[in-house]
Order: sequence, then structure tokens, then C-alpha cells
Amino acid sequence: MNPLGEPLRHLRLLSRMGDTVGADLSGAFAAGRIGHQEWAAMVTACRGCEAPEQCAAYLAEHERASAPMPGCRNAEELKRLKELAR
Repeated sequence: MNPLGEPLRHLRLLSRMGDTVGADLSGAFAAGRIGHQEWAAMVTACRGCEAPEQCAAYLAEHERASAPMPGCRNAEELKRLKELAR
């Protein structure tokens, strides 16, 4: 098992992925759609990803996207939050 990635880096990647797909994590938190535990679980899942460089490249290439990059560990949660934001 690989060690978890640096927390702040993955928080930023996760936030950027949320913005890219239209799932505002800060807004979801403020609205009570996710709590501290859910947000922490998402960051931890991201930290366990073995492809943060591919994620950063995907985000650099996509200002907007209909879905997270293939293989994103938070894809389902980001899609759910995107739908709730509508």
C-alpha cells in the first residue's frame, strides 16, 4: 500500500475537480449537503490516489467538464453533489 499523499495538495485537487464538473464543495458544505466527515473522507480518498499528476494534467486541460477524470476516486460523490446543486 502506498502512503497517502500530502493533504493540502489533494484538498486543492479535489476542490478544483469539483469546480471543473460543477460540484461546488464549499457550497455543498455550507448548505449541509456534506458534513465534516464526508468532506474528510473525500480528501482521504483523493490522497490515496496513485495518479495525482494525471489529475493535475486533466484539470489543466479542462476548465469545465461534464464528469471527473476517469478513475477519480470521488467521481460518484462529485456527480451526486453536482445533481444536488441543480
